[in-house]
Amino acid sequence: MVFLPDESRSLPPPPLLNKGTVWLGFAGWMSALLDNAFNQRPVLGAGIHRQVLFASLGCFVGYHLLKRAEYKYAKVDRELCDYIRHHPEDFRPSTG
Repeated sequence: MVFLPDESRSLPPPPLLNKGTVWLGFAGWMSALLDNAFNQRPVLGAGIHRQVLFASLGCFVGYHLLKRAEYKYAKVDRELCDYIRHHPEDFRPSTG
């Protein structure tokens, strides 16, 4: 998968309810409501199935975006720790 490499499988999965899923799920639901408003349909009453679909799609995208972000942060942390381990002369404790 291009979106996440296989080495990302070693990371623990993020929680299902997190900042990304809540915000993008809400954005998906609001986009369905705006579509109803622009097409002059009852905002909350029309297209309930579409509202649920857009909200769940937003949650799905938010979950995987957060998963990718956590992989990127873990990769940067690993590279930084590897650099510190291989160059201890640059990171001597200060005496003072």
